[in-house]
Parts: sequence; C-alpha cells; structure tokens
Amino acid sequence: MPIKTILVVDDSPTERHILSQLLIGGGYEVSTADSGDEGIERAKQIKPDLVLMDVVMPGTNGFQATRALAKDEATKNIPVIIVTTKDQETDKLWGMRQGAQAYITKPVDGPALLAMIAALG
Repeated sequence: MPIKTILVVDDSPTERHILSQLLIGGGYEVSTADSGDEGIERAKQIKPDLVLMDVVMPGTNGFQATRALAKDEATKNIPVIIVTTKDQETDKLWGMRQGAQAYITKPVDGPALLAMIAALG
C-alpha cells in the first residue's frame, strides 16, 4: 500500500516546516506533532502511513515514543523513520531496536529521505 499520510514529530517549528514542505512537495499529506507524547496521540488518532520521529524532545523522547508506537496494537504496523541530529552508531542501533524501520540524520538530505519513504511504501 503506498504511503500517503506522514506524521512529522519534532519539537522544532523550523524542522517541522522544512520536513513538511519537503513532503508536501513530494506529494504527501502531512500532519505534525511537537512532542513525543503528542506524536503518540496523533498516530493513534489519524493512523498515518508513516511517522518521521525526532529523538531529542522534552518529555517523552523519540526513542521512547517509537517504542510506544511499536508496542501498541493500534500503531505497531506504522513504520517509523527516526530523523535526528544524533549520528552515533550506538544511537542508530538503539533507534532500530526501539522499532524504527530507518534512521536518517539532520540536516536531512531531501532526495534521500523521499527515496527512503518510497522504498518503505
């Protein structure tokens, strides 16, 4: 099933805007959340086809939110791509262990991200 709706979870208004513009330009519908907790709630409400998840956020971080989505019956089949400034191999491995399907570092390479999304779809 092709990916149509993407939920962008990031506490930075700038990052949400940049990612939203990139995705809208790629033909996707975009919804946003500004925290891990809001991201979990939005994912349950709108059932997006994919989630782009920042890691460093106040409160519930992206790793915790990804794990929560992966363990919840309602959201466990929604793929998550972690989008973060954390570029250590240990962070990447941890992110994948929490249930993420992919991991990309900021600043985001737009064409690479769109290709990654298309591959998951």
